Amino acid sequence: MPANSWPENDSYNELDPLNSLLSDLSGSEELEEETSVSVFPPSRFQGRRRKAALVLTIVWSGTIALHLVSWGSLFVLGLTTIIGFHAFVVVFARSKPHPEEMQGDLPSVSVLVAAKNEEAVIGRLVKNLCNLDYPEGEYEVWIIDDNSSDRTPQLLSELAQEYDQLKVLRRKPEAGGGKSGALNQVLALTKGEILAVFDADAQVSPDMLQRVIPLFQRENVGAVQVRKAIANAKENFWTKGQASEMAFDTFLQHQRSTNGGIGELRGNGQFVRRKALLCGGGWNEETITDDLDLTLRLHLEKWEVKCVFNPTVEEEGVTNAIALWHQRNRWAEGGYQRYLDYWDLILRNRMGTRKTWDLFVFMLIQYILPTAAVPDLLMAIARHRPPIFSPVTGLTVTMSMAGMFAGLRRIRQDNKFQISTYFLLLLQALRGTFYMLHWIVVISSTTARMSVRPKRLKWVKTVHQGKDEE
Repeated sequence: MPANSWPENDSYNELDPLNSLLSDLSGSEELEEETSVSVFPPSRFQGRRRKAALVLTIVWSGTIALHLVSWGSLFVLGLTTIIGFHAFVVVFARSKPHPEEMQGDLPSVSVLVAAKNEEAVIGRLVKNLCNLDYPEGEYEVWIIDDNSSDRTPQLLSELAQEYDQLKVLRRKPEAGGGKSGALNQVLALTKGEILAVFDADAQVSPDMLQRVIPLFQRENVGAVQVRKAIANAKENFWTKGQASEMAFDTFLQHQRSTNGGIGELRGNGQFVRRKALLCGGGWNEETITDDLDLTLRLHLEKWEVKCVFNPTVEEEGVTNAIALWHQRNRWAEGGYQRYLDYWDLILRNRMGTRKTWDLFVFMLIQYILPTAAVPDLLMAIARHRPPIFSPVTGLTVTMSMAGMFAGLRRIRQDNKFQISTYFLLLLQALRGTFYMLHWIVVISSTTARMSVRPKRLKWVKTVHQGKDEE
C-alpha cells in the first residue's frame, strides 16, 4: 500500500502555490529540457475541499433519493450486476508470461531511499541494498537523509566508507516536500535508466534487480511494483491482517493490470522508468501518497504499470490499532486526492476506455459506497428496512474474501493440493476480511472530514523498529 512521508511539522495549505516538482533539476540543462513536458499547473491541486464537499453532497443526497424512489432497489441490483460482471472478468483474467531474462545489455539502475531518523534500520538497509546481484558500475544506491536528528547521518558517513556504490545526499533543514521533495532533489544526481524506490525498513533478496529489470524490455512498461510482505506478520492480529491484506492487494493489482486496467504503485518496492517519470512531471510534492498520484499520472501518459508477486520486498507492519488508524487515514486521503485532482482528465477518457472503466469501478467500491454507508444506514433505520446498498456490500465483501484467498494461495511455495492447507488459507482469508472492515470506517470518515475541514496536510512518519520476522 502507499508509503508514508514526513516530517511532523512540515505542512502546507491546500491553496498554497504548487511547489515546483522539478525545481531541483535545474542544475542539468539536459534534464531540464527533458522534463519540460506534461508538468501539471498549480491550479490542478487547488480547491480539494470544495470538490470533496461537492462529491459528498452528491453521494449523500443520491443515497437518500434512492431510498425514496420506487425504482431505487432495482437501480442497486443493476449496479451490483455490473460490478459483479467486472469483478468476474478481473478475477479470471489470465496473465501473460513476462520476460525473465534480459536480452542485451542491462540498463543502469539507481536505488533510492528517502530516510529520516532511521538509525534502527539504516545499517541493515544499506548492507542489503549494496550487495545486490547486478553488474558492478551498473547500479548505485542513493540514501537521502532528510535532516535526521538521530544517529542516521553518522551511520551513513561510516557506511559510505565501506560501500563504494553508496551515495548520500543530506537535505537542509528548510527543505520541504516530504518524501516526494527528497526524491525530486536527488533525481538530477542519479544516472539510472530505471529508478528503484524503497522505504528505510525494506529488505530484498539479492536477485531483486535481476528479476525485475527484464520486465522493462516492453517499451510501454513505465513502472513495476513488487509484492510487499510483512516481516513481522506473526506478531499479532494487526500484523497478520496486514499480511493478508498485502496478498489480496497484489492479487487485485496484478489482475487489474492483466485485464488492461489500472495497476498501482505502492511506494516501497516500486521501479519506475526515468523517461516515464519525467514525462509525468516527477514526484508530486502536493500529495500525501506520492505513489498513488504517480500511478495515475503514468496511466494518463499512456504508460503501463505492472504488479508482480515475486520477488518481494519485506517491510514492518504497524503493530497496534492507533498506528494503523493514522496510517490508513493518510492512505485514504491520498488516494481520494488523486480523483479530485485529475477528475477532468479521467472524464476525458485520456487513459482509454478500459482503464477509465476499471478506475471508475474501483473508485465506486473503495470510496463512493463507503461514503454512502452513513446516510444509507440512517435511512434504513428511519424507514425500518435493510440498507439499500446491502446487495453490493455483500458482493464487495465476498470479492474481498475470494481475492484474499487467491492471493494467499498464490504466494505459497508448494503447489500440492492438501485439504489442511486450503482450510488454513480459508481461515486466514476470513480473518483478513474481518480485519479489512476497518477500511469502511476509515474511508467514510476521511471523505467526510475532507469536505468540511480546511485541511493543512501533515506528513507523518511511521517509526521503524528494525524487527525481523519471528
